[in-house]
Amino acid sequence: MNTNRSLPRRTALAATVVAAGLVLAACGSGDITNTAGAVPAPAPASSEADRHNQADVTFAQGMIPHHRQAILMSDMVAANGASAEVKALAEKIKKAQAPEIETMSGWLKAWGEKVPTGISMDGMGHGDDDSGMPGMMDDQDVNRLGNAKGNAFDTMFLTMMTEHHEGAIDMAKTEKQQGGYGPAKALADDIITSQAAEIAQMRQMLNAGRL
Repeated sequence: MNTNRSLPRRTALAATVVAAGLVLAACGSGDITNTAGAVPAPAPASSEADRHNQADVTFAQGMIPHHRQAILMSDMVAANGASAEVKALAEKIKKAQAPEIETMSGWLKAWGEKVPTGISMDGMGHGDDDSGMPGMMDDQDVNRLGNAKGNAFDTMFLTMMTEHHEGAIDMAKTEKQQGGYGPAKALADDIITSQAAEIAQMRQMLNAGRL
């Protein structure tokens, strides 16, 4: 008799144990999913900009006016140049460097740094001998280029732009060595590659004597 009366009690106890086990298993499974198996949330976009250093700021603040001067010189070609090759090169330079200016300006804004507004390191006026940026033409050079015409202009443009590109490559090499921001270092690498190719092209054009 005792055995029969305890049977329902044992059945109920077993059911309780099973139910508790299922609850614990479910909780344990949730814990594992939330710890070992969880995918970390992506970092905020602003955190990427925080990984820059002073070399990155200097690179952007210097390369922006440097690019602007290259575009200014290229803008003179349509009115002053004689060679179709020089005109095509000038368009290529503008097409490449204008978007890079926008990119670097965006970085500086994201970092809370000053965006140069002109063709000098401090954003005031044209570059001069004290600009601190290699390859920059001073006001006298820019004026001489603007006053030249035809073949004389083309020769002066190619000579000056070669020096200008060499300066940009020097700045880009410094960024690759000292910078910490990945996109800025990648841009520096692109500048080195593209402008080295353009230097070779300009030297070939000068040596060919077709201007």
